[in-house]
Amino acid sequence: MADRIWTAALVVIGDEILSGRTQDKNISQIALWLNLQGIRLGEVRVVPDVEDAIVEAVNQLRARNDYLFTTGGIGPTHDDITVDAIAKALGVPVVFHPKAVAVLEGYYETRGGATPMRLRMARVPEGASLIENRMSGAPGICHGNVFIMAGVPHITAMMLDALSGKLEGGKPLLSHTVGCWIAESEVAELLRATEKAHEECQIGSYPFFRDGKTGANFVIRSTETAAIDACAHDLVTQLAAIGHPTVDGGI
Repeated sequence: MADRIWTAALVVIGDEILSGRTQDKNISQIALWLNLQGIRLGEVRVVPDVEDAIVEAVNQLRARNDYLFTTGGIGPTHDDITVDAIAKALGVPVVFHPKAVAVLEGYYETRGGATPMRLRMARVPEGASLIENRMSGAPGICHGNVFIMAGVPHITAMMLDALSGKLEGGKPLLSHTVGCWIAESEVAELLRATEKAHEECQIGSYPFFRDGKTGANFVIRSTETAAIDACAHDLVTQLAAIGHPTVDGGI
């Protein structure tokens, strides 16, 4: 079905995120990457390094989305429990993936050897395949519609690159921004009516206060370029008619 909307969810795993000690950078890069694949990131949940919390989040979100991504908790230390928790959620045992073992043994051959702790990164839920990681050797993991990825952003980026073009998706969500020096409350009804008149589009309003003035950027989103163009033209025309010129591309 051409108009089918493919969705994904993301579970960010880690006490360090919830404590504020580490700022998550993966949500944005995963959302942008998914859009290029024609998949929309529909929801994000941040959970602690607690098995029951991970199991609950994984089972809820994988059931109501086409894809589920997780980041964090797949390193070599005792508190990296993501693989165990997801295996429990999937109802399968944890096993050593032979290819992952070989990759890690090769990577660490000149780096002190593949110790038992380092080989923890070769553990996967039974039946899983691997996601290549050219940065540090330790692979990501795919099991059905669940993609288990590193928490370190530049390693996550490598794993996403390895997945590019391999997931089924629909049309990418396109966008166009129109800026205007006006309070969004003054044009709330205009925005509502414009969106209603252009059913293929959604209009998001993002207010700001700058240089002592109030303004807003209006982001028009759709999978169709022609629909965005028509909606933008209508919005710009209506704002001009009430004495408010716009800035194409946003302010």
